[in-house]
Order: sequence, then structure tokens, then C-alpha cells
Amino acid sequence: MNTILITGASSGIGRETARHFWEKGWNVIATMRSPEHETEFTGQERMLVTKLDVTRNDTIQSAAQEGIRAFGKIDVLLNNAGYAAIGAFEAATEAQIKRQFDVNLLGVLRTTQALLPHFRQSGGGTVINVSSVGGRVAFPLLSLYHASKWAIEGFSESLFYEMAAHQIKVKLVEPGNVATDFTGRSLDLLTDTSLDAYASYTETVLQKQMNSFDVHASEPKLIAETIFEAATDPSDRLRYLVGADAHYLMDLRSKTSDEEFMAGITKQFS
Repeated sequence: MNTILITGASSGIGRETARHFWEKGWNVIATMRSPEHETEFTGQERMLVTKLDVTRNDTIQSAAQEGIRAFGKIDVLLNNAGYAAIGAFEAATEAQIKRQFDVNLLGVLRTTQALLPHFRQSGGGTVINVSSVGGRVAFPLLSLYHASKWAIEGFSESLFYEMAAHQIKVKLVEPGNVATDFTGRSLDLLTDTSLDAYASYTETVLQKQMNSFDVHASEPKLIAETIFEAATDPSDRLRYLVGADAHYLMDLRSKTSDEEFMAGITKQFS
């Protein structure tokens, strides 16, 4: 029986993915920062709920070891935990910049590095990193988020080559907008009350960003199904784009010049 370890399983994509894999008969290690608050998953057969904070190596190592003790081995790592800092870059504090990268990028590097020895010793495994269409195209006010996701794209593509000789697959899942609490608890607003140069622009862009989630957003179940596809795909495919908006954007980007594409984005948020 296969086993998946999921980071950020308390809500959104991570939670739906934990549920989906469990329903498919997998063992699931559903990790989260506050497992004591979990009620649905706790106590379920084939489901281990445990603490993992991607900013703390000790919790990563502990969760992995607990999962291996419970199920014998781990076959798939899903690096899902993440959030978005949004706002004018000039307003970002150093602490906000560091936290965005600590969670979205360094957290992925930490968990991946922790599981690779186990995968090699087991003769194979799969690393799935939840990126975003925002790892290949960018929008205003999301400079830190995009930087973290573009870094995940480069990291994953390079790691793909490194791991091939060890029968370890690396996959990228790239959703567009997702109908989760991403626009609520998963947002960190970059604000500076003494900086009003961006106030009007920020208000306009934020409103249009929020409106886009109302019109173009995939259900978490679709993302979970795509993650399952990636986990069970024996091919060397790297990227799994998911969501009508994500496909539209990448198709448009492939058919237009940078100038044309960026002019369209500028108009969209003006």
C-alpha cells in the first residue's frame, strides 16, 4: 500500500488532497502546524495526523520518522504548505520578505532534503511540489509570492535531473486560482501607513484580484485529482497545469510577445 506525506493538510488543497488519497486507499500522513485542532482525520485508519512546521527542521524530521514507523515507508512527498504576501514591494518589511521565502521556498527545500535519503534507500519515490501558474507568469502586487514560486520551478526542474538516476521522480503541479481560503487566512498584506504613493493602485488591483477569484477559480478537488494523477503517473512528465484560467494564461503567453502579454496584464489591472 502506498503512503503520501502532505504538508499544510489542515485546509485548502492540502486537506482535500489528504481526503482524496485516503479515499483512494492510500496511507496518508496529514501534517499541519496545529494537529491538536484536527477532528476529521484524527483516529482514521490509514491516516496519521502529526505536527510539521516547514520552518522548523526538528518537526520535519519527527513527522517523517513517525510516518515511516507507522506505515513502513513513504512513497510520495507533497510539498503543499504555502501562502501569499500581497501588496507593494516597497511596503514589505524584512520580516515579511524572509517569512515568504522561509515558508514557500526554504520549507520545500527542507522537507525535500529530509525525505531524499529515505527515497534513495527505498529504491525510489516521488516529490510533488505545488507551484502555481504564478510560477511562470506574474501579476502586480505579488512580487514576493511570484519570486518564491519561480524559485520552486527552477529548483524542481534542476532536481528532476539529479534524481533520475535514483528512480526518484520530481513533479510540479501548477494551479490557477483555487476556491480556498487563500484570499483570507493565507494572505499577508504588505502595508505601510506612511507610504501612500501606492494607495490608489493597491486598492484597485486588490479588488480586481479578489474579483478574479469569484469568476475564475477551480475547486480544491480538481487540484487534488491532478496531484493524484501526478503521483501515479509513471512517465517523466514534470509539469501538471490545472484550471481553465491557468491553461488560458499559458496558452496566451505562448502566443504573444512579452510586450503584448504584459500590456494585457497592465490593462486588466488598471
